[in-house]
Amino acid sequence: MNTSILSPPQAISGARFDSLDDWLDWQERLHFTAIELGLDRCREVAQRMGLLRPEFTVVSIAGTNGKGSSAAMLDLILRQAGYRVGRYTSPHLLRYNERICIGGAEIDDDALCRAFERVDRARGEVSLTYFEFGTLAALEIFRSAGIDLAVLEVGLGGRLDAVNMIDPDVALVTTVDLDHERWLGFDRDSIGREKAGIYRAGRPAICADPDPPRSVAESAGAVGAQHYQLHRDFTFESHAETWDWRSGESVMADLPRPSANHRLQVQNAAGILMVLRHLPPLFQVNCDAICAGLVEFRLPGRFQIVPGVVPHIFDVAHNRQAAEVLALNLAALPCKGETHMVIGMLKDKNHQAVLSALAGSADTWHLVSLDGERGAGSRQLAEALAHVGHRGTARAFETVPDAMKAVGSLAAPGDRIVVTGSFVTVGAAMRSLGISA
Repeated sequence: MNTSILSPPQAISGARFDSLDDWLDWQERLHFTAIELGLDRCREVAQRMGLLRPEFTVVSIAGTNGKGSSAAMLDLILRQAGYRVGRYTSPHLLRYNERICIGGAEIDDDALCRAFERVDRARGEVSLTYFEFGTLAALEIFRSAGIDLAVLEVGLGGRLDAVNMIDPDVALVTTVDLDHERWLGFDRDSIGREKAGIYRAGRPAICADPDPPRSVAESAGAVGAQHYQLHRDFTFESHAETWDWRSGESVMADLPRPSANHRLQVQNAAGILMVLRHLPPLFQVNCDAICAGLVEFRLPGRFQIVPGVVPHIFDVAHNRQAAEVLALNLAALPCKGETHMVIGMLKDKNHQAVLSALAGSADTWHLVSLDGERGAGSRQLAEALAHVGHRGTARAFETVPDAMKAVGSLAAPGDRIVVTGSFVTVGAAMRSLGISA
């Protein structure tokens, strides 16, 4: 359910559209391409709107994987400490409103429409992508809401991502691996340089990747950022049900695990604790707030287990690294019966790398076509799966609901159903089953 965050002033007279769906449909067609990295156009509009120097503190989070989880975790902990937090993330699973939250609640349609109208009026003839429009709207909403701190998840890039027009007070890079190669480069060193583009001179620049490419530290040094690296400046140790964190003489022991079944979340949490340590002094966060936030942490679509006679596991893994983590999480979770994999991907992803990582994790495969300009067809996935090899049967489906219906009829008690490959796939599967985020 969408909860209104802002007071409901009158709609702006002469607004281009009255409904959120109409605004979003138009934004998808406004720019000549869905993705165009660069800051000039977005920064120009932000300058006109007075958004480039926010009065609130900003934490920006970039990385190949773990950005959304880290943003949600930081948001929870800071709210437990009593601060008013705005969180901007992308993409969404079920509702666009998920992208912008204040105080843990999604922004409502009316507030989004008002913000879109302000962006539209300010942009004039400047063309904006769907993501740029949403980023400017989020900053406009945060300014109006009087927040203490904004947690901004960077999009697919870093250096040239729209979020990076704002100078963060603290910047975090979660992980660096191959994804979005067409835009970021075809090796970890190139991608690391792009992700580290969010670091700023004289400000904390944290990296939670245990083995980052050299370009991350080099980029931090080049701009004069205060660089803090996992397993050099801070570290963690996992136990069966708890974990410990250390940075220099500072130690936090027996912390609750933020997710019992997700291997990467403790690493994400370690990075977040380093962020908390380097926030401006006005932000005081005690151990009780940290523990409460870690216990409360839940994020739909990140190894989300929905119990039942046949449990469903939803995971938005869509690149090699995320698929490898999903395979490890599945291997660590016993299953008496068979594992049925439902997977649909975008065409610009490395299908072979993802399917290779998951090849040993499933007994049956349900390959799904995704709609839209960026969606891959099930035949593409079938060719990639045949190339990497797999056990069990593989069937192709034109829609996610068709695949979910088929796998539901096939699965027996003791089996499990895993849905993965894209936010689009997981969101469509959850809708088909009536599962809310």
